[in-house]
Order: sequence, then structure tokens, then C-alpha cells
Amino acid sequence: MFQKLLRKKSIDKILADAEKGYGEHGTSLHKTLGVRDLTAFGIAAIIGAGIFSTIGKASADGGPAVIFLFIFTAIACSFAAFAYAEFASMVPVSGSAYTYSYVAFGELVAWIIGWSLIMEYSIGNITVAISWSDYFTGLLSSIQIPAMGINGIHVPDWATMDYLSAYNGHKHAEALVNAGKSFANLDDATRIANNAWITAPKIGGFHLVADLPALGIIIFITWLIYRGMKESRNASNAMVIVKLAVILLVLAVGIFYVDTSNWNPFAPNGVSGVLKGVSAVFFAYIGFDAISTTAEECKNPQRDLPRGMMWAIIICTILYVAIALVLTGIVNYKLLAVGDPLAFVFDQIDLKLMSGIVAVSAVFAMASVLLVFQMGQPRIWMSMSRDGLLPKSFSKIHPKYKTPSFSTIVVGFVVAVPSLFMNLTIVTDLCSIGTLFAFVLVCAGVLVLQNKPGVKRGKFKIPYINSKYIIPLLFAGMIVTGFTLYEKQTKAFLFNSPAINGPLKVVTSLNEIERGIIKQEIASAAKNAGIQAKDNIDAEAYLNQLTAQQYQDFIDNSAIHASKKYETGWELFRHKIPMWIFLIISIVVTYFCITKNLSLIPVLGLLCCLYMMCELGISNWIGFGIWLIVGLFVYFLYGYKHSKLNVENTHK
Repeated sequence: MFQKLLRKKSIDKILADAEKGYGEHGTSLHKTLGVRDLTAFGIAAIIGAGIFSTIGKASADGGPAVIFLFIFTAIACSFAAFAYAEFASMVPVSGSAYTYSYVAFGELVAWIIGWSLIMEYSIGNITVAISWSDYFTGLLSSIQIPAMGINGIHVPDWATMDYLSAYNGHKHAEALVNAGKSFANLDDATRIANNAWITAPKIGGFHLVADLPALGIIIFITWLIYRGMKESRNASNAMVIVKLAVILLVLAVGIFYVDTSNWNPFAPNGVSGVLKGVSAVFFAYIGFDAISTTAEECKNPQRDLPRGMMWAIIICTILYVAIALVLTGIVNYKLLAVGDPLAFVFDQIDLKLMSGIVAVSAVFAMASVLLVFQMGQPRIWMSMSRDGLLPKSFSKIHPKYKTPSFSTIVVGFVVAVPSLFMNLTIVTDLCSIGTLFAFVLVCAGVLVLQNKPGVKRGKFKIPYINSKYIIPLLFAGMIVTGFTLYEKQTKAFLFNSPAINGPLKVVTSLNEIERGIIKQEIASAAKNAGIQAKDNIDAEAYLNQLTAQQYQDFIDNSAIHASKKYETGWELFRHKIPMWIFLIISIVVTYFCITKNLSLIPVLGLLCCLYMMCELGISNWIGFGIWLIVGLFVYFLYGYKHSKLNVENTHK
């Protein structure tokens, strides 16, 4: 049975199927794309929710130093892009990582990758839809038509937010108010979420909170795709020009409002703060791998695909770094945790016209990205269906519109329903971990095929650099650095030393009695410092203004329960499990580098992408694990038996 699970498709078989029309696109595609078109396609896919939305959350976490994370992520994506390009050269048909894994690892791994791609495209589209909703509602609220008495069109808060954000925001607001903070001093996101929960219509005790604009755009895009709507090459190129023009305008205007004092400190939350934005920053680059699905449409995929990927990544990295510097220069980084950061910063400096231009362009830019990926998802399912791993309905083509009709409708439901109750952070993290997993396996696939005899090579091959000495040296350097420059953090990681909870986590976890204790302690501390304490003490604000050492001393001396002050034991260790996985796999990879002389670039791609996976946190790994388990159930209940490779072997 184990051999059947790893049954592989030969490259000759895949190419023959594509010629017969069994490939993902069939035989009707024309080879019309060159380097310029591929670069434009990559930019069209990459510049969307990343630059218009998730860049704000990453900047809020890491401050101006988030630019280093953009650069690191771009390098990691470049390594993965080389691996994609080599596979695309060997297997110049669509299917992306799913098809490549069928060749390198076999059917079960191909299924897992296909299932992960469902997460990338579908959940990625949920993120884009939520971001689109933020910009669209912001645009409506800015409409001013005095002659008609219109002073902004305001959609109720409960109709512009997901259920979880509203519920969590309400609980968060309650905890802060009970700890002494006034509603007026709540941050905007918490205040709006609380208002959405309070003002939402109810059925019994259930609050009707749903992001209706996100639902609306998904339904509209799905309808367009069902009817056969697709962007031509020229339309895609024109869209890129519009996007780049708006971004360059933002940079040209914004640079004159940069206050360099906002860049000090440059890394306010240190390395951990910068790395906290991994999912948001990596999400900004999702889309470059979509270029690989156009392999059948390239004039010269062996030459043009790697160039197109690299140019797209380079151009977008320069833009991301520049935008991050301008955003964190115009306003303090702490204010940027919003869904529409570009429009937000121009609102803050009272440039309403620029804010409007950004909002309008973002609405169209993100809708176009949604269209590209919402079209891509049914093709992945159609490809898996044609291999027998999904029911035939998923590869059904509409007789009139010539689209994968059933797959398109199902994708619409898969994206639309979660958009009502999932928030931006959850879906960004899940999308990122699914995509990184695909990148890891594509890099590993190149390494698996590296020394296999009889593998038909394409014209493009990753430049070979022996990793035998470089990777062990890097690994040794990492250990030395950990025990010298970061000795305290390294020992805390290895020995699972208790970690102090931040002010917000402490305050929101307290019960009524403990809140009273904290307020008394604050009043006493203020009195000892010769300061008159206010009648209504804002505990969270007080603790936040303490230095790190003052906060440490206050928490150590506080009478509240130790479990509220520190995270210890299993609760602390479980967050370190992904990093232990990375370290163990790094040791294994280092061993194979020494014994098998592996190629350096795919090894670096594998390790970099795996490291970014490990920075996403255990909750995302658990969510991803549940998703994979569901996928394995589907495979063993249907795909294993109905696989065309299984049917062909049975009939032999």
C-alpha cells in the first residue's frame, strides 16, 4: 500500500496527457507570454492586499525595521522561485506545485500540496476580500455631495466586520474599561469592534455581525468567472501600470511629509517584533508562484519564467521597502494596525484627495487580484479531478461559458462563507503557512530529483553550488551567535524559562478582585514616587509607560496570581514546538548536505521558508494540521481508489 501512496506520474506521461487535452488548460492555449508579460502578471498578483493592507499590521509590529523582513522574505521567495522555475522547465504544463510534487514525491504528497494550494488560494482570497471591504467602506464614507445633502455614505459597523472580531473587540473593550480605561481612550479598532457588537441586530441572543461588502465582492467575482470573465494580457498590463502609477504617486507625495523622528527607534520591538510580521509580509509576496501556472502559455518557459519571477520579486521588494519607510515616517508605527494603512496615513495629515485616490485604486487593484486567484482555484481543483483525486464534477466544463462551472461555484462558497466570521489575522496566517509548506516541498522536490538518473531535464537548471561546507558553517555560526549575542534568549528557549506577560495580556486576564489589587498597587507606587494618582486609574496605560525594568519589578512584587504574571511550563513550551521542528529538520538537512552534496540554492529556499513557517506560531500549525487531516480523510475516502494511476494499474 505504501508504494501505491507514492505512485508517481512520469514527465513523459504528464506531457502526453497535456497534448491530449487532459492537462489543466487543455490544448487551446497559445504561447504568447514573454518576460515582460510574466513580470507584469507577477506584479499584478503580488501588488494587492499586501501593499494596500497587510503592510500596516507588519509595520505596527516591527516598526520601520520591518523593511529588513521584506528583504529577507524576498530573498527566501527568490530561492523558492528558482525551484519553481526548474520544475516549470522540466514540466512545462500548468498545475504549479501540485504537478511538480506528483513527479518528485508521488501521489500522496501531491494531494497534500494540492490541498495546501486550496488553502493558499481560497483563504488568500478571504484576506483580499476583507481588505477590499475596508477600502470600499472607507471610500463610501468619504463621498461628499453637498448638493444632494450627502456627507459620506456610512455602512453600519456590524455590517463591515466579521463576527469574531466584533465579539473579541467587545470582550477586550470590557476588560480595558473595567481596568480603568474610558471608552474615549480605546484604540479605534477596539472601539469600532465594540460598537459593531453592541449595535448589531439580534436573533434571540445571537448578534448578526457579518462583513457584507466582502461577501458581496466574492459573489460578484464568482459570477463573473462563472460567465467566463478573464483578463487578457493587455488588460493585465494596463492594470499594473495603474497600480504602479498610484504607488509612485503615494511615494512622491508622502516623502515630503516624512518625519524622521518617527524612525527612532528604528526597531522598537526588537527582532521579535520584526519577526512577528512574518505572516503579513510573506502574504505580501503571495502571487509570484502564480506565474508558474502560465508555463503552457510562455513562448520560452525555460528562459522566461525564472526571469519573470525574479523581476517581479525585485520590483515589488523595492516598492514594499519604500512604502514601509514612508508609512512609518508619516505617522508613528503604533497607529498602522489598520485595514487600509495607505489611505489612513493621508487622512492623518489631512490630505483627503490623496486618501480618496488611494482608496479608489485599492478597490480596483484588490478586486483584480481577487479575480486572478478566484480563477486559479477552480483550475487546481479541475487538475486534481482530471487525475481522479476529486469527483468528475470538479472538472465539468460549462457547455456555453467554457468554464469549470461546478468548481467555480464551490470555490465561491468556500471563500464567501468564512469571510463572514473570520478575521484578517487568522486568514493571513493560515494562507501563509499553507503557501510556505508548498514552497518547502517544491524546494525539497528539486533536491530529491537532483541526482536521480533518467530524469528528463529542462533547459533551465538552478546554478549548482555545493552546500557541503556552506550549510554546516551557517549552522555552526547560528549556534555560536545564539550562545554569544543572544545568550539570554537562547538559554530561555532551551530551558523553557518563564516569560513575563505584557501589560495588555495581564490587564485583560484579571478578575474583579485582581483588578482592584492592581489598582491599589498602582496607587501605592504613584504615591511612593510623589505622584497624585487619579481617582479612576487606567491600569493598562500606567503599565505601558513603565520601562522594561520598572515593569519587571512591578509584576514581580504584585500580589496577583503567578499564572497571570508569567507564562510557564507546557503553555510556554507549546509555542516553541515549531522552532524545535525547524532545528531538528535543519540538523537532518545539514547531514544530507554533507553526505549528498546537495545544491545550495534549493537548500536555502527550504530552510528559509521552513523558518518563516515556524515563526507563525503553534495555533497556525494546529489549524494547518487540522486542514491536512481533513484532506487526508478526503483522499483515503475517495482519491486513493479513484486515482487514474490506480485505475490504470488495476486494468493492466
